[in-house]
Amino acid sequence: MIKLYWCPKTRAMRALWMLEESGVPFERVHIDIRNQESKDNAEFRAASPQGKVPALADGPVHISDSGAICAYVADAYPAAGLAPPIGDPLRGAYLQWLMFTNSNIEPAMMEKFSGLAPNRVAHGWGDYASMMSTLREGLRKGPWILGERFSAADVMLGTAVYFLDTFKILGDEPVLKGYVERCMARPAAQKAFSSQT
Repeated sequence: MIKLYWCPKTRAMRALWMLEESGVPFERVHIDIRNQESKDNAEFRAASPQGKVPALADGPVHISDSGAICAYVADAYPAAGLAPPIGDPLRGAYLQWLMFTNSNIEPAMMEKFSGLAPNRVAHGWGDYASMMSTLREGLRKGPWILGERFSAADVMLGTAVYFLDTFKILGDEPVLKGYVERCMARPAAQKAFSSQT
């Protein structure tokens, strides 16, 4: 059975939501990331050498990145239809948006939080404004990032927009606010986000 090492109010919420969407049985193992003894759990460290959550163990497979976990679950357990298969015309857009949170949204959020001067040339993510514009335009066709099809990319993006809103940096964004409302209305998201213990 899959083991998900997680802690509430962290990026592990993405992996928890993803597993709830997949319908695959899994065991949650709470890791208190502020407690070194909890982080020293040998099985957890085998899945996460850096001692970070989320981490996943599925037999011989060990993964410790939320985006990689979502990609793995979608492809390893395809019955839930959370990823277009290889050869599907939507696969490229799916992969682009699946990676967008870690490669663009999170660095742009850090730019915003830290007061780093925007520099579209030097920063691989562009800047906060261009990231938001790209995301907003990507979601206009909705209701999901791939149009009518919900996917693991929406788990990643939906969680990111949820945190943008929670941290009060989203601002007046009707497209993004409508999107996060649809995401958080999903039964799997409600189950994941209501289990904060």
